Amino acid sequence: MSPTITTDRLLLRPLTLDDAEAAFEWTGDERVARYMIYSTHENVETTREWLRSIVTSDTRFEFGFVRRSDDKLIGSGGIRLLEDGFWEFGYNFRFDCWGKGYATEASKAMIDHVRRSFGNIKLRAECAAENTASAHVIEKCGLHFTGFGEYKSYDGLKTFRSRIYQL
Repeated sequence: MSPTITTDRLLLRPLTLDDAEAAFEWTGDERVARYMIYSTHENVETTREWLRSIVTSDTRFEFGFVRRSDDKLIGSGGIRLLEDGFWEFGYNFRFDCWGKGYATEASKAMIDHVRRSFGNIKLRAECAAENTASAHVIEKCGLHFTGFGEYKSYDGLKTFRSRIYQL
């Protein structure tokens, strides 16, 4: 199970099935899902299925991001160890929370947690090439652009040219 992490403005905690309605606020928003690996959720039951599918382990941490000022779940994300030894992180926030620094704050907290637990680590992150806001977050976390790649959505309906970052 993922730990609970507190930052200045956020509480990072494990997601539960009780979070389905709140999470549907971003999983069901096509503006948020535009560059994501999942397609827009059509209903809250799809979000419940996603919450049921979340797997955590000693090297895979998934979090709900709760705004401390009002206890509202505003996003989710995670960090996991890949087979090649790199740790990869990602995040997803409600549209009305974009541009407020929450993604950088949450990402840095996840990275710091893994560094405290595992020492010196290698990091990787990837975003759609057109998603300049996400690229900026990744750069604020200290990663550097290393090249272009491609990723597909889980359902295979979307393919993205991506920017790959490493540290």
